[in-house]
Amino acid sequence: MTTVLAIETSCDETAVAIVKNRQVCSSVITSQIPIHKQYGGVVPEVASRQHLEIINQAIAKAMDDSLMNWGQIDGVAATCAPGLVGALLVGLTAAKTLAVVHEKPFLGVHHLEGHIYATYLAQPNVDPPFLSLLVSGGHTSLIYVKDCGNYETLGETRDDAAGEAFDKVARLLKLGYPGGPVIDKLAQTGDPQAFVLPEGKISLPGGGYHPYDGSFSGLKTAVLRLVQNLEKNHQELPIADIAASFQETIAKALTKRAIACACDYELKTIAVGGGVAANSGLRKHLQAVAQKHNLQILFPPLKFCTDNAAMIGCAATDHLSRGHTSPLTLGVHSRLPLTKVMELYQH
Repeated sequence: MTTVLAIETSCDETAVAIVKNRQVCSSVITSQIPIHKQYGGVVPEVASRQHLEIINQAIAKAMDDSLMNWGQIDGVAATCAPGLVGALLVGLTAAKTLAVVHEKPFLGVHHLEGHIYATYLAQPNVDPPFLSLLVSGGHTSLIYVKDCGNYETLGETRDDAAGEAFDKVARLLKLGYPGGPVIDKLAQTGDPQAFVLPEGKISLPGGGYHPYDGSFSGLKTAVLRLVQNLEKNHQELPIADIAASFQETIAKALTKRAIACACDYELKTIAVGGGVAANSGLRKHLQAVAQKHNLQILFPPLKFCTDNAAMIGCAATDHLSRGHTSPLTLGVHSRLPLTKVMELYQH
């Protein structure tokens, strides 16, 4: 059994967890949403400073909650890519320091690989191959999961990520930040058929459309035009109907591509990860359509959909058990394709 203390500071959550293989021994998450809310989004410099203030307390609490001592920890991990550079540096530096002080192996973990491993926290017996639908504020991808560290990106957004679209539309409707939860809540009382919005197809040079790639910038612009036209005609904005129609369009677009991809590659399981995995519209659509194709859909528990250190620890235990460790010279990357995960390790 491999046990790892993991740190996640890629954006605006300061998180520390201790994971034994696929079992969470402790998980501490401190969100910065109340701080960034006033700015309508994450301010990188502010996020970094907040991580610095909280990180030591979070590490101490994770150790206390786990009832473990350093003799029981086999390695120390931290998210090193992708993310906000300043924020990543806080977690990475803390992890390297702990690794040196306690003479433990150090591992740098790819944030998206963490979201894939979030599935294992609730479904420890699941094994590759399967299709991962990663949908968050910064990423929307369809990934063929072949093995630990072995991934192939089959589809992705060409512009805005799904979560980013939720935030931008929420800002447009003056609903505050973050946009996902408030739009999801409003959509429950709205009519999803009230407005026809574009799903965002990607044209191919030889004609037709890309089966797995998508786009959400056009959808966002369509909502802007809709709002402008309603305001121009002095009509009251039907916020709930707009939210429901917008959410329905995203859920249908993601479902359509994920199901087509899984069927084409003969993958029987789709594991969903990332903050948008918590969206009720996406969950409902994906489950309903998957049932018709005899596909298994796996969603992480809501607490592991958004950024957390347990998913990072879960990935790290798998790598460490295979003898993968990272050099202490490893740096952070604001961008790094998931296909380059193994460049983070000596093996």
